Amino acid sequence: MDLQNVCEKVKKVAIETGNFIRNERRSFSADKIETKGIHNYVSYVDKQAESMLVGALAGIVPEAGFIAEEGTGQRNETGLNWIIDPLDGTTNFIHGLPPHSISIALSDNDRIVLGVIYEVNLEECFYSWEGAPAFLNGTEISVSETANVKDSLIATGFPYTAFDRMPSFLVSFEYFVKNSHGLRRLGSAAIDLAYVACGRFDAFYEFGLSPWDVAAGSFLVEQAGGRVSDFRGGGDYLFGRELVAANSKVFDEFGSAVGRFMN
Repeated sequence: MDLQNVCEKVKKVAIETGNFIRNERRSFSADKIETKGIHNYVSYVDKQAESMLVGALAGIVPEAGFIAEEGTGQRNETGLNWIIDPLDGTTNFIHGLPPHSISIALSDNDRIVLGVIYEVNLEECFYSWEGAPAFLNGTEISVSETANVKDSLIATGFPYTAFDRMPSFLVSFEYFVKNSHGLRRLGSAAIDLAYVACGRFDAFYEFGLSPWDVAAGSFLVEQAGGRVSDFRGGGDYLFGRELVAANSKVFDEFGSAVGRFMN
């Protein structure tokens, strides 16, 4: 498979779907929101965007299945699967707040081989494929060179499930507030990871995540020279619902701190 050619096609699909999301936001109203669970929302925009993505991606790699947030398509038990979030940052979208994004990854037996993230508001497309560096709108990107936590700008997300882990999270939150350049919570894990990949953030951690939140972004971080793990330093972050990502210089110190509080 020519992954570079596939990636070019996926970029176009992401941008076209992003145009749809941007246009719909102009006339969007709160009465179009559905609730999937506590603090977990969906709208016709999420669903229609996912339908658009699934239809287009099925034409690019017909043999691939789908792991999609809104359940469109069928997953392959082995082989190729698209892992997609049609609108990461739905709550931001509902309130007219950036960022919100489209996240698309192609996995081969759960090994990511391609990732595209499109931030709708700034029209920024982050992408890479296996064997290539990471790019932002055609320019090669890399993770930051920050070498310690005290000089790092860190991203995280606030949980809306698994509240039993909240006390540990708040302890970690206090530690990083006191011992870093600061914490940021943007509301889109895909964008948090894309920003680690391009060096805007030095590190990121969050729990309660789904594979469509992290598949493309974790791949981009690694392609840009960074490292990714679960909270124990292992590799169970795609389906393990927790993730640490950082540039390679600060990763060990940062990952150790996260593990100390969250395990």
